[in-house]
Amino acid sequence: MTETVSGQSGQGSRKTRNGAPQVRRTGLKIDRVYSTAGVHPYDQVTWERRDVVQTNWKSGETIFEQKGVEFPDFWSLNASTIVTTKYFRGAVGSDSREASLKQLIDRVVLTYTKAGRDNGYFLTEEDAEVFEHELTWMLLNQVFAFNSPVWFNVGTSAPQQVSACFILSVDDSMDSILNWYKEEGFIFKGGSGAGLNLSRIRSSKELLNSGGTASGPVSFMRGADASAGTIKSGGATRRAAKMVVLDVDHPDIEEFIETKSREENKIRALRDAGFDMDLGGRDISSVQYQNANNSVRVTDEFMRAVEFGEQFGLTSRTTGEVIEYVDAKALFDKMAVAAWECADPGIQYDGVINDWHTTPESGRITASNPCSEYMHLDNSSCNLASLNLLKFVKDDGSFDVEKFTKAVEIVITAMDISICFADFPTEAITETTRAYRQLGIGYANLGALLMESGLGYDSEGGRALAASITSLMTGAAYRRSAELAGVVGPYDGFARNAEAHRRVMRKHAAANDTIRTMHPMDIAVQRAATQEWEASLKIGEKNGWRNAQASLLAPTGTIGFMMDCDTTGIEPDFSLVKFKKLVGGGSMQIVNQTIPRALRKLGYAEETVEAIVEFISEKGHVIDAPGLKPEHYEVFDCAMGQRAIAPMGHVRMMAATQPFLSGAISKTVNLPETATVENIADVYFQGWKLGLKALAVYRDNCKVGQPLSDAKATKTEVPTAATVEKVVEKVVEYRPTRKRLPKSRPSITTRFTVGGAKGYMTAGSYPDDGLGEVFIKLGKQGSTLAGMMDSFSVAISIALQYGVPLETYVEKFTNLRFEPAGLTDDPDVRMSSSIMDYVFRRLALDHLSFEERSALGIYSADERARELATGSYLPAEDDAEDVEEELETLAQSAPSEKAEKSEKAEASQPLTTGNATSQLPVVNVDGAATAKSAPTAVHSSAELFEAMQGRTSDAPMCFTCGTKMRPAGSCYVCEGCGSTSGCS
Repeated sequence: MTETVSGQSGQGSRKTRNGAPQVRRTGLKIDRVYSTAGVHPYDQVTWERRDVVQTNWKSGETIFEQKGVEFPDFWSLNASTIVTTKYFRGAVGSDSREASLKQLIDRVVLTYTKAGRDNGYFLTEEDAEVFEHELTWMLLNQVFAFNSPVWFNVGTSAPQQVSACFILSVDDSMDSILNWYKEEGFIFKGGSGAGLNLSRIRSSKELLNSGGTASGPVSFMRGADASAGTIKSGGATRRAAKMVVLDVDHPDIEEFIETKSREENKIRALRDAGFDMDLGGRDISSVQYQNANNSVRVTDEFMRAVEFGEQFGLTSRTTGEVIEYVDAKALFDKMAVAAWECADPGIQYDGVINDWHTTPESGRITASNPCSEYMHLDNSSCNLASLNLLKFVKDDGSFDVEKFTKAVEIVITAMDISICFADFPTEAITETTRAYRQLGIGYANLGALLMESGLGYDSEGGRALAASITSLMTGAAYRRSAELAGVVGPYDGFARNAEAHRRVMRKHAAANDTIRTMHPMDIAVQRAATQEWEASLKIGEKNGWRNAQASLLAPTGTIGFMMDCDTTGIEPDFSLVKFKKLVGGGSMQIVNQTIPRALRKLGYAEETVEAIVEFISEKGHVIDAPGLKPEHYEVFDCAMGQRAIAPMGHVRMMAATQPFLSGAISKTVNLPETATVENIADVYFQGWKLGLKALAVYRDNCKVGQPLSDAKATKTEVPTAATVEKVVEKVVEYRPTRKRLPKSRPSITTRFTVGGAKGYMTAGSYPDDGLGEVFIKLGKQGSTLAGMMDSFSVAISIALQYGVPLETYVEKFTNLRFEPAGLTDDPDVRMSSSIMDYVFRRLALDHLSFEERSALGIYSADERARELATGSYLPAEDDAEDVEEELETLAQSAPSEKAEKSEKAEASQPLTTGNATSQLPVVNVDGAATAKSAPTAVHSSAELFEAMQGRTSDAPMCFTCGTKMRPAGSCYVCEGCGSTSGCS
């Protein structure tokens, strides 16, 4: 139990024996929950030494190596690799280099404990020691983790920046704008991200004092974008993270909305012209606005105008007068179109944000951090920490309410202590943060917890448990904050905001009473949450609160891997198959270990559990799994795959938890590529109706992808606000003519295997060149599959003879996904998402010119190898003839020769599959996978490949190790090395 205690004390009239006034002594009395008296937490685990080695994914050279690092034996290799490469301080190879998790935890915990002593947080020295041991035990056993800047900076000679989230401000003056550029740079350098609202800057439709026309905020975004693109966040390799917000009533709002969609169209055009436009590509710097997330801040007035089809006024920044009226629905639809095209802008709901604002007397909330979870005063910051929810599941499957509450107490105490010694990048941020002491406790592994508990993510039961846990967390955090106020005083700005703060606390408590509990687990959690809110209100009425903000839900990218979490933040499970890194390199595919626990929770017998797990291992999904009841399918729904959670399922989960958070939620609502503009508009509108504070969307393949997605160059018609009428003066009807093949014609027969399915393809050509027919044999003679393939072949052949270009079919059928799918025996096409995908990639390689294939992103193995070695797919001029002869020989080689070459390539051919870049592992009879040098896994499951090709088809490659990254909130994180695309 942790409590606030007053030691022996007296009032002002009490005197000590020597006549001096007796000082009233208060502090926290901290009892042990996790640690054991007389035993240091380090002595309660088994330690082992490991070698951490990372290689460059292109050249194979070693880019990081530290041998003999020390970690507990239960920490995964992924976790130890990420901590070693990201968080250990000191030059590698020097005596000052950290080499043990003990050193890292001590560096942080001892700094926090000393600051707690120095600032009067503990009642006695014994309480300080218990705090140190409890914090150490929790970090050591992956119960929670601080945000990355803490691990980067605390206890080092660098400025001790502990906050990950910053909000800046900019005014309508050149001095303020240039200062914005400078302040962002310092924040990025410290490993954090920043956001701000540009709405104070006058629009391009207004005049300057000198009489000229203003540039407008969008023009100044260019300079900030260029600055951010040159600064490595935290001195590392990831890009800077930033958010730009513009109010919906700003006269330049339409230009702002279309800013990134116009640039995305430019990226596509340059990509199609042959430029390297991938994230991190050498030509991507030629486009603008790529280093920021953009969001429109909408008001309730605007949303009601959208709802009822009314006009809405855009107002001058200098006079406040309406400059022009626009159709609110048309403007809202432009937001949806732009988000459909490129995922920007997101949306922030100003009414909800400021209705839950604890300090409105100190200023409105106008902006957020880059991922939209931290929302508070301008020129402020927030330090984050996240709890690992799976660590609070008891052996009987219930949620450990008592330990969870105590963990929140310890973490909130530590987070508040950090503000006492932390450094901040500007004087204004220092002043605001120390005056309001904003904290952001949150959690990770919600998706895994729900699955293990037998609850669907998109279900009433799942939302009830998530809401109850979030309410308990924030209630306990504010109760501890009120207790801290009794020890070291409320935050400086509390007095002027006391009534507003109490009002928001009452709103949280009232929302807790509306939770519809459904199961014993969430009933118990909600009951405890009710008690915490009652205690918070009672103690806060007396003491006030120490912190203006307490909680939010961050993406938990890198720290999620540090805690070995299966899922990040509030996200559902990504897929049912996980990757396990092996000692000595390589990795293997394993079924998510949450699944068997969930099946047992649902009452399945052990033999049925084993059968279902085996089925999932082979298929990657639960549909038609032996013995699994259809009503339990929803428990195993994931972000991607054959039973992907619907977009509104994500929105409803956010709505269930939002009333119990001081801040907001970092989460992107994923939509399939087939989603319409109307689907996105509905998500944005329902987000307002359901009381969210912010929302971002991502439609699959809406951005120019990485190498795996470049092959898909389909052009989708984009809705526009205006339609162009075409006047046809004369209608001329054209009919194609069929050009038949001669009786004798050259052909190529290819034997292939895709995902274990074997077949033959014969491609016949015209004597004067050009494909004219295709025959595919797959399945037994007379079977449905064989008949369908024969019919398909005839249809394609006739169309080719009528003049349909082969590249049209290649464009349409590559990346088509259905069974069978997976690894092939063709060294030029190592992985296919379907038979059609393989067939038309092979036809492209055999019958299209290099220029035609290059436009579609299809290259041979030799061309890809040459690009990795020289940076160009084309051979040197003096080698061109030799290479052409070699390619011609390969194309005409017998199927047996191709198979032999394929077998030789299996141990050496670099692959990029989903979010894994690796060499193909050799699978032994006992199931272990090995490879000469494989940083991550390659998997043969067709379903896993399909799932990974969903959201991750547009995920960036990791700048550090080349592995395909995976989503984490609004950003991406690398499972191989822990790098992120911009979130801390």
